[in-house]
Amino acid sequence: MRALMIAFSVASAAACSVAAPDEAPAQNRSGQRAVAVVATGCFWCTESDFDKVPGVVSTTSGYIGGQTANPTYEQVSAGKTGHIEALRLVYDPSRVTYAALVRHALRSSDPTDGGGQFCDRGSQYRPAIFVGSPAERKAAETAKAQAAKQLGKPIATDILPRGRFYPAEGYHQDYYKKNSLKYRYYRLSCGRDAQVKKIWGKAAR
Repeated sequence: MRALMIAFSVASAAACSVAAPDEAPAQNRSGQRAVAVVATGCFWCTESDFDKVPGVVSTTSGYIGGQTANPTYEQVSAGKTGHIEALRLVYDPSRVTYAALVRHALRSSDPTDGGGQFCDRGSQYRPAIFVGSPAERKAAETAKAQAAKQLGKPIATDILPRGRFYPAEGYHQDYYKKNSLKYRYYRLSCGRDAQVKKIWGKAAR
């Protein structure tokens, strides 16, 4: 994804100011809101995939799991901060469960590849599920075990504590909508959908 950004000169786009830390989700009238954070490679693609899931209220691309405060895209994509590109989801648990979101993350990625995802290589693109409670960890571990059984292979997707999440720069948010042609070219050339289908078959998301 970094190479594509350079090729299209996206880096020249105006970025937002210093990223704000993770915030509590807004609530609807019934109080049904919860947060999940997942990583399935390029956050443009993760955002596109999860925006289609019924029950997902909002999505924010960003960075999590590193040591540097307020990391920039250039720092993270160069692998200098320890962060992972990830997606923060606000969802309605009365419409979609946390376990279902974890399964969607696994089945819309290559969970057998811990060295990155598709054409994006490096630990900053590795797949991960970030958990915020024992119940979430149990759900993630169960989904991971089910995926290993279904695929007959070890699952490399990490299950990590959900630490501080930094929203990415403004031009990354809804990138697949704002730059649809560039996004579709990137996704096709990266081979993401073809690889997911090859791995998961009819269970692909």
